Amino acid sequence: EMTDAAIQSEYNTLFGGMSKPEVYLYGSHFLSGFLNEKPLARLRTELANLGLARDDSMSETEDHVAYLCEVMRYLIAGEDVAVANLTRQSEFFANHLQPWVLLMCDDLQQHPKARFYAARAELTRAFMGVEAQGFDMLD
Repeated sequence: EMTDAAIQSEYNTLFGGMSKPEVYLYGSHFLSGFLNEKPLARLRTELANLGLARDDSMSETEDHVAYLCEVMRYLIAGEDVAVANLTRQSEFFANHLQPWVLLMCDDLQQHPKARFYAARAELTRAFMGVEAQGFDMLD
């Protein structure tokens, strides 16, 4: 129901701006109340242990939800079994996504200017629930 331009405008309204965004997409914000704090440092240590690092050309920090989903994709589809395995996937999810992603979804679904991203948050909430259930079955 929305045009590409309307979705881009909503994105800019929610996540852009000259100062702080209306909705944060960073784990450290939800876990500590601040950006670039201890949760980000712990994440960087774990990424280094996985042999991963942020490309210097990227403007977003590693605790951005899209970056974390890309790490999960790597842990699922990677060819190095020592790194890409269910145990690592479960631990990474439990440590770096599960504790805060639903809070981000809450913020998006409650925001009066969110239409497309509120629906996207609903999809994200459902997906994270399926992932959590799948990892619970491993225990």
